[in-house]
Amino acid sequence: MTRHPRPLLAGVMGWPVLHSRSPLMHKHWMTEMGLKGAYVPLAIPPDGLETALRALPALGFAGCNLTIPHKQAALAFVDEIDATAHRIGAISCVAVRPDGSLFGTNNDWIGFLENLRQARRGWTAAAGPAVVVGAGGGARAICHALLQDGVPELRLVNRNRSRAEALADAFGGPIRVHDWADRASLLDGAALLVNCTSLGMVGNPPLDLPLAALSRAALVADIVYTPLATPLIEAARARGNDTVNGLGMLLHQGVPAWQLWFGLTPVVSEDLRRRLEGDIRNALAG
Repeated sequence: MTRHPRPLLAGVMGWPVLHSRSPLMHKHWMTEMGLKGAYVPLAIPPDGLETALRALPALGFAGCNLTIPHKQAALAFVDEIDATAHRIGAISCVAVRPDGSLFGTNNDWIGFLENLRQARRGWTAAAGPAVVVGAGGGARAICHALLQDGVPELRLVNRNRSRAEALADAFGGPIRVHDWADRASLLDGAALLVNCTSLGMVGNPPLDLPLAALSRAALVADIVYTPLATPLIEAARARGNDTVNGLGMLLHQGVPAWQLWFGLTPVVSEDLRRRLEGDIRNALAG
């Protein structure tokens, strides 16, 4: 059993937030390590975000995760952010420092990379061109990840081209923006395809992207995990491509959060993944 001087306390702020699988994940780790503590969902409306963040030290929180719609707004309410959060333009993790000040960073990009590396041993973004669909907050984290890992060419496409151009201008490097009408032809020669939009998520239409030009050796990733297999993932699997859904991104971004909050390194195990997959399936079936 792991010993810790005081009960661990962290949470996730969002609006809404009860759909989040983060509490189940963190509870699993606390139980696995024999730790006393809690990770709680915090339903915080946008106009209450600053007050909620500033209350964390007094309430004994080590920190919190942030989800929609707070990741960008929180930039204005923490005392310090690192270069990664500044570049991505969003915070996914807040840590309370010993003096009560708030530090913000972004772990989503780490979660994305580790998810792909766990799914395909030896994978690296340097293997070839990547096609990224979308230009929102998720796409910014994924583009940062791919650039950090040495992607030689990043083909960015979004229905709103100006938003994609703004992302490319902010990041620089080997990002090339393409018209939405050309999205299918961009797959030719790509080693990786990533859907960073909400298309394919429960309640949303599927991503309209024919895969005929994509090599069957390419890896296909979707940041969506409800459902576990989006129409894009199903289509890619049917033609023989390796696929990765967004659940692993959620799991792996939790590891650096624990290191920051508690000085501990939890394990993203198959047992944990199965537990969350079962919870998602049960929720969708109900």
